[in-house]
Amino acid sequence: MSIPQPQVLLVEDEPAQREVLAYNLEAEGYAVRRAENGEEALLMISENAPDLVILDWMMPLMSGIEVCRQLKTRDETRAIPVIMLSARSEEVDTVRGLETGADDYVIKPYSLRELMARVRTQLRRTRPAAAGATLGFEDISLDPQTHRVSRNGEELKLGPTEYRLLLTLLERPGRVFSRDQLLDHVWGRDIYVDTRTVDVHIARLRRALGRHGGTDPIRTIRGTGYALG
Repeated sequence: MSIPQPQVLLVEDEPAQREVLAYNLEAEGYAVRRAENGEEALLMISENAPDLVILDWMMPLMSGIEVCRQLKTRDETRAIPVIMLSARSEEVDTVRGLETGADDYVIKPYSLRELMARVRTQLRRTRPAAAGATLGFEDISLDPQTHRVSRNGEELKLGPTEYRLLLTLLERPGRVFSRDQLLDHVWGRDIYVDTRTVDVHIARLRRALGRHGGTDPIRTIRGTGYALG
């Protein structure tokens, strides 16, 4: 019952730099998607929100500052952490990047080791399970290191798919996931599964969570998907 890989969107218009960064991110165990410009990045994010965006400031078509501004003004993407990369080292530029909503600002040239440390720091906020932290919501607890799940102190037995579904929902309580987003997070982008399969496994997860009583913590959002709480 492996933890789904954190998904990182890398937005960089310089091909060589993009591939070096992607190689190092994948070596750290992240699933990396690549965008060459800001417009492509926004489209990719609208289709499948990543766990983290690494965003170059200077790009054609749309600057990284504008991409960041749009992400941080939309309810559905506001919580996605953004690390801004820029050769602009003046304090006024750093302040502008952070005031636009960037969660971190890294000046080029940078150390890859430092950048990877900053990536891990941001992902600990949005993907605590990937860092080994125990997840909880109301009386539900999930320990990603031992793969044990309990509710109100009673241990629950979950199948591998139900476990990954619960983990995904627990990492972002209150967030509404579409069926396609759950497919990407739980089954993977490269595997074709009918969206109705999500409903089947959500039903199984609900039965497991209700085995010892308690209210159903999973909300169904008609025509959209599911949320925890």
